[in-house]
Amino acid sequence: MSKPVVAIPCDFREFDGNVWHVAANQYVRAAVEGAGVMPFLIPALETGNDIDEILDRVDGVLASGARSNVHPSLYGRQATDADGPFDPGRDATSLPLIRRALDRGVPLFAICRGIQELNVALGGTLATEIQDQPGIWDHRKPDVPELDIAYGIRQDVIVKEGSCLAPVLGAGRIRVNSLHRQAIAATAPRLAVEAVADDGTIEAVSVIGAKAFAVGVQWHPEYWVRTDAPSASLFKAFGDAVRAYREAKG
Repeated sequence: MSKPVVAIPCDFREFDGNVWHVAANQYVRAAVEGAGVMPFLIPALETGNDIDEILDRVDGVLASGARSNVHPSLYGRQATDADGPFDPGRDATSLPLIRRALDRGVPLFAICRGIQELNVALGGTLATEIQDQPGIWDHRKPDVPELDIAYGIRQDVIVKEGSCLAPVLGAGRIRVNSLHRQAIAATAPRLAVEAVADDGTIEAVSVIGAKAFAVGVQWHPEYWVRTDAPSASLFKAFGDAVRAYREAKG
């Protein structure tokens, strides 16, 4: 039997004067190895993507992390230089894809930038440079060249009792690699908070009343999906939901 297919929105990047539609290998690899699916990379076009045509061809959506941030104009704020970098093509691709996937009941897993996209797509807002706020830790990725150190699992989050993630991760404390300088400010009305850091930062959400798996996490389960049990459990749960959706389609 052929593997189910999962859409991963690309980022729009420039290298040596050429522009590229790119996706980080750690997400692609985790989709294949952790969820057991085939990735389908979606170009980051400001115009021209037909969202329903894309969703007709896939069985899930993985909204990955990225170096760019969602443009503040999309959640009612004026942008400053400190809010960047920006990627209008990624915004124009990922936000409509998230909304329509939820409308159609296509399984969705949103990671890092992805959870922020999910919140904005459903009417929430974001806070930037959260490490400058009173009582908030510095969640930023360490400035070191060794990726295993930069993505090291070093922070606790608390998974809420009775949440949809509790059966996947267990309720209570788990260790994660949460690396970010932006976070959810006002939570979108359709989102339920699933996990928080000790400083109150929202670290995981789910979509209330979703027709299928629809979860966002602020940390990076894709990086350690081969060796970390909670990371592997998240991708397995997503893969299982994708396969169930594919089977239901017939």
